[in-house]
Amino acid sequence: MKKAIFPCLLFLIIFSYSLHAAIVDTVDTYSPAMKMKLKAVVIRPDHYVSLKEMPVVYLLHGYSDSYNGWIKKAGGFEKAADLYNMIIVCPDGGYGSWYWDSPVDEKFRYETYISKELVTWVDSKYKTIKDRKGRAITGLSMGGHGALYLALKHQDIFGAAGSMSGGVDIRPFPNNWDMAKRLGTYAEQPERWEKNTVANMLYLLTPNKLALVIDCGSEDFFFKVNENLHEQLLFRNIPHDYITRPGGHNWPYWTNAIKYQLLFMNDFFSSAE
Repeated sequence: MKKAIFPCLLFLIIFSYSLHAAIVDTVDTYSPAMKMKLKAVVIRPDHYVSLKEMPVVYLLHGYSDSYNGWIKKAGGFEKAADLYNMIIVCPDGGYGSWYWDSPVDEKFRYETYISKELVTWVDSKYKTIKDRKGRAITGLSMGGHGALYLALKHQDIFGAAGSMSGGVDIRPFPNNWDMAKRLGTYAEQPERWEKNTVANMLYLLTPNKLALVIDCGSEDFFFKVNENLHEQLLFRNIPHDYITRPGGHNWPYWTNAIKYQLLFMNDFFSSAE
């Protein structure tokens, strides 16, 4: 009889967990800076009502995608909301915003929107930990750049940051992904490019102030700039997790990578309690 106990218990645990499913809401937010409405996906634990204040992970999309890209193309990651008792917010970052406040186009003020307006809105609507120790930000590709960029500039808002296949140095790609539309061309506005690339912002870091996790596949066209970023962080004695494995710039890679990112964020939240 004893041999049958563990299989039965395991079945009950699995069955119980399967009864829970994270709550996925599509919400309307407003940006005073851009004078426009923007949608976002907010993912809450199934037992949200019974929980106290929860940490929040802001999850950014890539170039040419939108607020619902993660939930449509990497379905399953939302289970982490139940597993870790966290809220996950997927905002709209515009088409090629790179999450900057553009000095060229005033309609693109996504740094202000994500790091100030949206955080304030989420904290006012949900049961959140209203402190950097309960906020993290990550994203893929353009969103990987955006997550590190925003966290480096706003360490009073975010306590942890990650990047998956991030364009962490924009300078090797002067003609790509609408960056010239947001900053002006590299040839005409080199100081803007130098100032607004993550690779040149590491001076803002002090060891152990911001928890960092960086992930990029070895066949990704951003692999070299991520390797360089990793080396520069080592040179500056900035603790960080760096993950690389075979893979390219695609959803199969990111669907796997997000699991490690959210585990890292949960560990950060747990250590900050």
